[in-house]
Amino acid sequence: MSDDFMLDTDDLERRMDGAISSLRTEFASLRTGRGSASMLDPVMVDAYGSMTPINQVGTVNVPEPRMVTINVWDKGLVGKVEKAIRESGLGINPQLNGTIIMLPIPELNEERRRDLTKVAGQYAEHARVSIRNIRRDGMDQIKKGKADGMSEDDQKIWEGEVQEMTNKFISMIDEQLEAKQAEIMQV
Repeated sequence: MSDDFMLDTDDLERRMDGAISSLRTEFASLRTGRGSASMLDPVMVDAYGSMTPINQVGTVNVPEPRMVTINVWDKGLVGKVEKAIRESGLGINPQLNGTIIMLPIPELNEERRRDLTKVAGQYAEHARVSIRNIRRDGMDQIKKGKADGMSEDDQKIWEGEVQEMTNKFISMIDEQLEAKQAEIMQV
């Protein structure tokens, strides 16, 4: 390989890892028939004059697969937390027990499960597009190196390396999508 051209494959890989990490976060927010603490991440509570995530006003636990509990630290915020959950669009009806809010997770019907698998597919496609954009950036750097005097053999080697990395991350996305769709469709 050419001594003067060096593609930063670590940077490309770090950026592709970021796309995968973002996909995992989006998948975690999808509600399946099971409870998870991360499903409450997008819910914000009007606490102390500012919008605050639920996990900063109470302890979120998952004592059993179909139940999430929130132990609110400040008794005065219990009503606000309950209201935030009701208005969040999660489709969960909170039940109060003192400072503990219980969230029974209802069964998903077949139609809702299919809708969620489509949403998961959209999230995966966004991640694939991100990976392809990162690949394009790498290929543009290689083309610039070619213009600066890199040999054609070196160009092919670098392009092969970037393509191999892209294929690896795209297949990781496909595997995660398949697993998430199976989890959603599981009754």
